[in-house]
Amino acid sequence: MPTKPIKEKERCPWCLGFEEYIEYHDKEWGVPVYDDKTHFEFLILEGAQAGLSWSTILKKREGYQKAFADFDYKKVAQFNEEDIQRLMQDAGIVRNQLKIRGTVTNAQKFMEVQKEFGSFNAYIWSFVNNKPIQNERRSMKDVPATSPESDALSKDLKKRGFKFVGSTIMYAYMQACGLVNDHILGCHRYSTVASLSK
Repeated sequence: MPTKPIKEKERCPWCLGFEEYIEYHDKEWGVPVYDDKTHFEFLILEGAQAGLSWSTILKKREGYQKAFADFDYKKVAQFNEEDIQRLMQDAGIVRNQLKIRGTVTNAQKFMEVQKEFGSFNAYIWSFVNNKPIQNERRSMKDVPATSPESDALSKDLKKRGFKFVGSTIMYAYMQACGLVNDHILGCHRYSTVASLSK
C-alpha cells in the first residue's frame, strides 16, 4: 500500500526562497529576545537591510558577525576611522559607508540606553508593555509595514541619536525579536511562538 506523501508544513510565504530562510523562519523569527547582545545583532542587521531584501542580509549574517566583533557592542563602539575604511573593503557585508558609520554610532547609543534603563532589553520591551503583541494575520497582505508602537520606538531612537531606525525598519526588528507575533494564523510556528510569551 503506497504511503501518503508527508504534507509540507504551512509557513509564512515570505521565507520560502531558500533553505537558510526557512530555517531562520522556523527557529528564530518571532521568538521573543531578552538578551542585549542579540538585540544589538538585530539592530545591526535590520539597519543594514534598509533598501535591500532580508534574504540578502541573511546570506551575509556570518560576514557581519566577523566584521562587527561577534556583535560585541562594547568593541564596535570603539571602532575608529581605520576600522571603518577596513570594513568598506569587506565583501562579507553591505559596503555602505553610512550604514557602517551608523553601526558604530548605534553601538555607542546602545550603551547609553543600557546605562539609563539597566539594559537595552528593558528599554525595548517597554514599547509593548513588556509583553509580545499577538497579532492574528490571515495572510501576508494583512501584515503592515509599520505600527503605532514602531512609530513611537523609531521616534525615540532617532531622538537619542540612533541611525537607520525608521519605523519600517523598527517594525521588522520588532517582528524578528518577537515583540510582535506576525506569523500568519495558518503557519505552523504561530501557536509555538504565541506560547513563548512570558
